[in-house]
Amino acid sequence: MTSKPSSQPSKPGQPCKHPRVQIVSRDEDAEFVECLECREIFESSELKDMSIEERVEKETQES
Repeated sequence: MTSKPSSQPSKPGQPCKHPRVQIVSRDEDAEFVECLECREIFESSELKDMSIEERVEKETQES
């Protein structure tokens, strides 16, 4: 399943960082969450990947 486009971005010009999510579905292989800010639905593993990418970008900018 892919992410659906956000219908209400939190701030114009800035992507939502999904600070608050809730689980909406689980199956044997995946867990899906919905961002309570922008209402985007995505696999919970994608949220972890977004967090890791953001941290790496910050470390790269500081170096």
